[in-house]
Amino acid sequence: MSKACNTHSGASRRVLLRHALLLAAAGLPLVGQARTTPGRVAPSAWSDWDEFARLFLQPDGRVLANEQGQTHSEAQSYALMFALIANDRTRFERILRWTEDNLCAGDMTARLPAWLWGRKADGSWGVLDSNAASDADLWIAYALAEAGRLWNVRRYRALANVLAARIVREETADLPGLGPTLLPGPQGFVVEAGKRWRLNPSYVPVQLLRRLERSTGEPVWGQLCASSQRMIIESSPRGFVPDWVLYVAGQGFVPDSEGEKQALGAYNAIRVYLWVGTLHAADAAHAPLLQALMPMVRRVAELGYPPEEVDSVTGVVQGRAGGGFAAALSPLLQAAGAQDALAAQQQYLQAHPPGPDAYYGQCLRLWGQGWMQQKYRFAGDGQLLLPWRRGA
Repeated sequence: MSKACNTHSGASRRVLLRHALLLAAAGLPLVGQARTTPGRVAPSAWSDWDEFARLFLQPDGRVLANEQGQTHSEAQSYALMFALIANDRTRFERILRWTEDNLCAGDMTARLPAWLWGRKADGSWGVLDSNAASDADLWIAYALAEAGRLWNVRRYRALANVLAARIVREETADLPGLGPTLLPGPQGFVVEAGKRWRLNPSYVPVQLLRRLERSTGEPVWGQLCASSQRMIIESSPRGFVPDWVLYVAGQGFVPDSEGEKQALGAYNAIRVYLWVGTLHAADAAHAPLLQALMPMVRRVAELGYPPEEVDSVTGVVQGRAGGGFAAALSPLLQAAGAQDALAAQQQYLQAHPPGPDAYYGQCLRLWGQGWMQQKYRFAGDGQLLLPWRRGA
């Protein structure tokens, strides 16, 4: 895959200059690590992350997300978070550098990351789809804000603020009856102008929105928290979250009967249970969200395994998911006090671990087991709490 490992050194130099100008305008000194040639990385504070990096992370900071050797912005955003949790500054900088150089055409201050990158029809490597994915953009902005705080790197904090402002400008819309709402991306999610929009409940971790409200000082993030809470609850009337949902002006949330999965909740929706499970109990959204998802808690307790798909309208379960789903459900079961169900899911994970080529399952395992092992926590205001940075 060496041909795919472009770091665009010229673009790197140009973007460092832009960052310097950005920070100067903000009255901030340029602080951060120099961009160096990839080399050997020492073990981090999280062995599971080191193993993930061995399986999926190239030396230049690119995450291989599927068997076609493609990379998407979600993979880069999760890797940034895992590196931060592990106190792995070397890999964090490489992942950020590759993301900016390749998904942002060399400048994250000028554009959102393209969501898909890989081999083109002519055999060259580059962006395959320049549209952005707002969940990845949120995680990148959050990771930068928290890395800047925890490692005291002002360049990261400045980048986080610029990216957060661009998310608001390009990936939100004021929906009638709902207010400012996060769209899944800048393009392709307005089904009928002024009337219908396609939304994704798994794209809106409340703790991230809460933290960005505080770090940016912009009240719109609080409004996005409110619409996101409504989206999760009102799109899941039976307690089972759909992958995708339609919002219709004057009608509210309705099943996405036009989408590929229609009303099913599967590989997208599993993350909603994960994000709610990791939400701090002091967050105002915690109690209503946990109550809304209790039917899923009871269903998992009855089954003893994680369902692969659940019809959000009927509650009918289809298939058994892999161990990554069990890991993702564990924080929710813990938050709900469902100890027997939690023990069963942990046993299921041990018996059905994600394979060494299962990128998404391995991500879910790191998120879920990292939480269970207390590698990270979110404070009531969304701040990231890490054992290696007590008191931060």
